[in-house]
Amino acid sequence: MTKKNTESSQNGADPHDYDHSHPDVSGGWLRASVFGAMDGLVSNIALIAGIGAAGASGPTIVITGVAGLVAGAFSMALGEYTSVKTQNEQVDSELAVERAALARNPEGEENELVMSFMEMGMTQATARYAAREVHQNVELAARIHITRELGLDPNSQPSPWIAAVSSFAMFAVGAAVPLIPYALGLDSLPIGLAVGGVGLLVAGALAARFTRKSWWRNALRQLIFGAIAVAATYLVGSLLGVGGL
Repeated sequence: MTKKNTESSQNGADPHDYDHSHPDVSGGWLRASVFGAMDGLVSNIALIAGIGAAGASGPTIVITGVAGLVAGAFSMALGEYTSVKTQNEQVDSELAVERAALARNPEGEENELVMSFMEMGMTQATARYAAREVHQNVELAARIHITRELGLDPNSQPSPWIAAVSSFAMFAVGAAVPLIPYALGLDSLPIGLAVGGVGLLVAGALAARFTRKSWWRNALRQLIFGAIAVAATYLVGSLLGVGGL
C-alpha cells in the first residue's frame, strides 16, 4: 500500500486498528496473576528451605510443600476476591454520593467540573461548554466526576472472580515449581531451591513483557527478593531445626 493510500485509509479510523494497541489493564487478572505466581514461588521455596534446613526428610518436604500450595492458593483467591469486591463496592458507594450531590446542587457540581476541565488545560469557555453538555446526562456526569476526583472509572472495575481465579491458579503453578525435582524422584533440597530460582527468573522475565521493561532486570529483581526470603527461612530452620529443639 502506498503512503497516500495508507494516509487515506487512516483518516477517521481508530488508531488502535493500525498504529498501536493496549492490553487490558482493568480486568484485574494481570496483577492477581503476577502476585499469585510470585507469592507461590517465594512462599514455597522459602517454606521448603526452612523445613529442609531443619532436617526434614524428602517426604516431609513434599507433604509440607503440597500443604503450603493448597493453603496458599485458597488464601490468595479469597483475599483477592474480598479485596477487589470491597474496592468495587467502595467505588459504587462514592458514585451514589456523587449522584446525591448532583441532585442537591447541580450548579455547584457543574462549576466544579468546569474548574476540573480547566486544570486539564481547557479554556474557560471550552470547559464550561463541555461541563454543561456532560451534565445533561446525570449518570454520565456522576461517572465523570468520580473519574476526575478519584481517578477511577466505575464502568471499568476489575472482576473479583477473575482476580480470585487468576490468583489461585498462578499461586498453585508457582508453588509447584520447587516441588518438581521431588516429583521426579530427586530427593535434593539444593536442586529444589535451584529449580525454584529458575522459576523466579522466568516469572520475572514473563512479567516484564506486560510492562515493556527490561526482562533481565525484572528477572534479577525477583530472584534477589526470593533469595532474601529463602535465606531468612533457611537460617530460622537451621536454628530451630531438629538439632536445636
